[in-house]
Amino acid sequence: MDAMSLTQTRYTISEVESRTGLTQHTLRWYERIGLMPHVDRSHSGQRRFSDKDLDWLAFVGKLRTTGMSVADMVRYAELVREGEHTVDQRRELLERTRREVRARISEMTDALAVLDYKIEHYAGKAVRQ
Repeated sequence: MDAMSLTQTRYTISEVESRTGLTQHTLRWYERIGLMPHVDRSHSGQRRFSDKDLDWLAFVGKLRTTGMSVADMVRYAELVREGEHTVDQRRELLERTRREVRARISEMTDALAVLDYKIEHYAGKAVRQ
């Protein structure tokens, strides 16, 4: 272990719950299904999360926000663990997700325009419909 590892901040599962908003049940589930990389344990067996783990959880939260399936998130995590030779596969997975997000943004933008039009109509600013 290098000196940096010895002084690295470690968080209990309760602390991670309060920092991330994820329940302890969800954190344990993420670990069980392979979405969360191996979490270090204390001498008594309690999980000890690192800043790197918190960064990973923040990234997973962004992936969840995109609507990425749990299966795809787990696949991405597996690819990360497999190493650098999977960079192209990871990029392809993220690019596909980006296309899906952009399509949903376009749909939502269209829906927002309709809502804006109707709101203006009901406010007496539109002449017809």
